[in-house]
Amino acid sequence: MRQNVKQNRIITLDCNASEADLDQRVKMISTVTLSRNWGHLEKSEFELQRRDGTWQRQVRETYDRGNAAVMLLVNPDTDRVILTRQFRFPVYRMGDEPFLIEACAGLLDGAEPEDCARREAEEETGYRASRVRHLFDAYMSPGSVTEKLSFFIGDYDAAARISEGGGLVHEGEDIEVIELGFAEALAMIGAGQIADAKTIMVLQHLALERAGLV
Repeated sequence: MRQNVKQNRIITLDCNASEADLDQRVKMISTVTLSRNWGHLEKSEFELQRRDGTWQRQVRETYDRGNAAVMLLVNPDTDRVILTRQFRFPVYRMGDEPFLIEACAGLLDGAEPEDCARREAEEETGYRASRVRHLFDAYMSPGSVTEKLSFFIGDYDAAARISEGGGLVHEGEDIEVIELGFAEALAMIGAGQIADAKTIMVLQHLALERAGLV
């Protein structure tokens, strides 16, 4: 248990609620599939017990595209990182710069998160990571998307490059490989040049680690 203090109110948060406890607070009514293509879109109706004990009926749509993993490749000797640049159609539809600079990532497709992160690093950048370590897991858009992303950092050097990278053509990937200094990459967040959430998170986590704050 821990407490949050907000607006002079103390809210007690139960971080260890069991599945049985949650089942007592959520009553599923119906679930309907709206679309099943690349991902799975569902509409669910349920009742949720509020903190005051009353029940409220809610309707939510959830999009399931599977879980994923992301890897930030870092050269500990040169303090440089490997990132990628690729076209993102939803960003194009929003009217923003669609060629996003990102850490390499991909869907698990049944693999373990670390295996996926290693695979995606090789496919996208051409580098084989060493000393891979897990940082944390995070839901990327929990209001509507089920995806949980596992974050990793892996070391690389010049000898670790085994191919040109660039992604898989049959998956529509055309990926540019970018190598730059860690400080430069971090500064690109504030400059608006890196706008991808997972990349911002993994870069800032490494910065916090180096500052001794995590």
